[in-house]
Amino acid sequence: MRNIDVSLIECAVRDLCIEANLSITEDIKTCLTKSSKCETRPLARDILENLVENINTARDMRLPVCQDTGMAVVFAEVGQDVHITGGLLSDAVNRGVARGYTEGLLRCSVVSDPLRRVNTGDNTPAVLHTVLTSGDNIRLTVAPKGFGSENMSRLKMFTPAANAHDIIKFICDTVSIAGGNPCPPVVLGVGIGGDFELCALLAKRALCRPVDCNNPDPYYAQMERDALAKVNALGVGPQGMGGKTTALGVAIEVYPTHIAGLPVAVNMGCHVTRHASTII
Repeated sequence: MRNIDVSLIECAVRDLCIEANLSITEDIKTCLTKSSKCETRPLARDILENLVENINTARDMRLPVCQDTGMAVVFAEVGQDVHITGGLLSDAVNRGVARGYTEGLLRCSVVSDPLRRVNTGDNTPAVLHTVLTSGDNIRLTVAPKGFGSENMSRLKMFTPAANAHDIIKFICDTVSIAGGNPCPPVVLGVGIGGDFELCALLAKRALCRPVDCNNPDPYYAQMERDALAKVNALGVGPQGMGGKTTALGVAIEVYPTHIAGLPVAVNMGCHVTRHASTII
């Protein structure tokens, strides 16, 4: 059994909140750069080049890459051989988020009640997803989620008669309806299976996968490639202005489901789909 004090979790979450908002992962940047070289429309190419410049500038100047610094989504994978001391995991995570957003001078976008709409002032509470794993470590991932893209996400309860073609059509329809609202090129997290809430969580988790990493199952890896090709054929393009690059990647995560259902969720991520991880 390994003891981990909550102060370590708090500090880690603080740092991850700042890092995720200031530095975009290399897979996103590389994909944007490659896409800009493939665009034939001058406007689409210019937009992609500007997006890459924005990412580089944010990193160099230590400024947020986007004005919407998101609602803090935190994934905590806690080893079963860990004993958390000094307080509650959830309290430590929220203290870390509060420090990250206030000390990092990040925009605070969370309201304390969904209808009364009073800002909490420190971007808490976070959305915390905790799972128990093997080992004596804690792996933390902070994925700030802006709502320009979140608002364009969809969930559908298909019947078991639906197939891969039907799901890809749903993905494409979701992107088409969204248009330029989620600041394309987008990253698409797709959850298939489970139940109503789990398929949405699968889709959110999928957004934390590198865009150049396919599902390990060849069947779903091919489905990801097919979906990406069809989405990019829509012609929505960068910032909805037309072009070949509507999406940077499609990531599918699956889970067993009930014989009578087939839940599918599409969680939309913008061109700065953000996440940062560490292991304590």
